[in-house]
Amino acid sequence: MARRTKAEAAATREALLDAAEEVFLERGVARTSLEQIAREAGVTRGAVYWHFKNKADLFRAMLLRVRMPFEELVEEIGDPGLAERPLEAICQACHRGFARLEQPRYRRVHAILIHHCETFGEIDPLAMQNEIAQEACGALIEYFTAAARMGHLRHDLSPEVAARLLQATLGGLFHDWLRNHEHFSLVERGTQLVDTQLMLLAQAPESP
Repeated sequence: MARRTKAEAAATREALLDAAEEVFLERGVARTSLEQIAREAGVTRGAVYWHFKNKADLFRAMLLRVRMPFEELVEEIGDPGLAERPLEAICQACHRGFARLEQPRYRRVHAILIHHCETFGEIDPLAMQNEIAQEACGALIEYFTAAARMGHLRHDLSPEVAARLLQATLGGLFHDWLRNHEHFSLVERGTQLVDTQLMLLAQAPESP
């Protein structure tokens, strides 16, 4: 019985997060009440407070479902040899991230964070976006540093500059795609841009 109750509680929590996505996307975060989310999920408002302290707590939980730490993307590739090919690791992780972001849930939640969330109370969307960006940039700097140490990065580029160049490309691409996701494939365009930029950032092989 306890196992069933635990499973039901987990299902209710997921239903609330699903409902929050739908209502936040339609109404915006500031104009959405917990009562509206409960109604969308088909539960009582008390059930919301059983799982979440407040709307900010629910919002953060919704974001956590789509977080993609760079290291996890690399680990999912499952190629231990990537440790010796840091530029290839960056490339493959970006490809995997693009495929993940094209999934409806990932697109919806990021659209909410960037386009449907105002600063209020305990929710600061700009701070949350900055946290995600800084985490990604930090990981990129580590991989570009490894590439420089191995002689794979252009000698006239620092790892920090290389990381910020790629991050600027990724950020611009992602914002364009969120505004026009029906007009082009993030996977196709992202793959083309990242592959091209990494080729330009790599040290050219020495002539024989």
